[in-house]
Amino acid sequence: MDRYVTGDVIRRLRESKKMTQEELAKKLYVSGKAVSKWETGNGYPDISLIEPLAKALDISVIELLSGNHIQNRNRSANMAKCRFCVCPVCGNVIQTAGEALISCCGITLPPLEAETADESHEIKAETVEDEYYVTLDHPMTKDHYISFLAAVSDMGVQFVKLYPEGNAEARFKINRIKHIYAYCNRHGLYKAK
Repeated sequence: MDRYVTGDVIRRLRESKKMTQEELAKKLYVSGKAVSKWETGNGYPDISLIEPLAKALDISVIELLSGNHIQNRNRSANMAKCRFCVCPVCGNVIQTAGEALISCCGITLPPLEAETADESHEIKAETVEDEYYVTLDHPMTKDHYISFLAAVSDMGVQFVKLYPEGNAEARFKINRIKHIYAYCNRHGLYKAK
């Protein structure tokens, strides 16, 4: 059987909560010996205990299974730390205002790393009154297209979802925009120069 949660993760999270094995066992209605077996790798918690175990350790099930505990140290959600994730299965786009553990279609999604736009993904922004008219000279076929354009300011994100066989263009209110991004379904995330 594949391990779905490691003993090291359980021990590390339990100790960070300053909880003994017996205290954790009591919360889960199991013996202290069972918790000891999990932590030493001589056994695994029953799958029915995963949700109660995550709750007892004050983390999400996804965090428990991945071994990554995400703490929000920036409660004010700094938009400069904006991240985008794209599900390779269904195409969902998830935007966060900082560090997060994102899952879609059973897959943990890493945040996209933006590259500076190259010649084939050059993002052009023209000022038209109080807006940026953003365009890309990029194929918009069913297999290769720009999936979305986004403008990030210190106040929020303006987002436009694009579709194959349409135009790679969008309009964004100029209001305090710091970065403009384009996502190519084949090559990834690009940031305007």
